[in-house]
Amino acid sequence: MKLLANPFGIHEQALPLRNQRLELISSNIANADTPHFKARDLDFKKVLSGVNPSPMASTHHRHFGTGEVESPNAILFRIPYNTSVDGNTVEMDVEQAKYGEAASQYQATLQFLENRISGIRKSLRGD
Repeated sequence: MKLLANPFGIHEQALPLRNQRLELISSNIANADTPHFKARDLDFKKVLSGVNPSPMASTHHRHFGTGEVESPNAILFRIPYNTSVDGNTVEMDVEQAKYGEAASQYQATLQFLENRISGIRKSLRGD
């Protein structure tokens, strides 16, 4: 029975990762006034795929960076658009936008799982 072999697909692993990303972003927002706090985010695609993509290489020494610095556990440290005097890299506008995006992705994953569970229930009942 292939239906029940992997009923939730990739969304089973995606939900805890989306939750972790929301926690990181909300931690950034909570520490917006903490001196020397570095804004962090989760590289969702890297963690979920399990593949370590090759880093982007610049072709000229005057090219701009990507704006994010990777750590080994796929947590990114953001480089701010505007520097602050106290060394904090949290920018509230950026964090609020990222949080809204992450929250809608989390909600979409929950909705998919809910629809999948509903479909399995209906098929087991014979509806």
